[in-house]
Amino acid sequence: MAKILIVEDDPFLLKMYVKKLQVEGFEVEIAKDGEEGFSKLKSFMPDLALMDVMLPKLSGIEVLEKAKLDPQIKNIPILVISNLSTSTDTETAIKKGAAGYLIKSDNTPSQIIEKIKQFIK
Repeated sequence: MAKILIVEDDPFLLKMYVKKLQVEGFEVEIAKDGEEGFSKLKSFMPDLALMDVMLPKLSGIEVLEKAKLDPQIKNIPILVISNLSTSTDTETAIKKGAAGYLIKSDNTPSQIIEKIKQFIK
């Protein structure tokens, strides 16, 4: 069973993603801010992390930067999700090492789950 870490501060979205991923058979761990997200990348060692950009304490981009510098977790794919939809936001995340960038408002939760499945295969 693949392990997914969701780093998201919106309680509604967090609950929805967790429920959908668990129904699909994933083992899910959550973090509600960037510091907790970075810590759980190291302790949970997920197969993939779903990372919001706008987070308390550390932004998703800051977590991504720190993760890519850490030999223990640098190879964990991080799929960035955000409502920031400029090409600059997307380019920044990809340059920093994100496996992909999804705009929340352009994707239903089911579409995001399908994209997660594609990354894990």
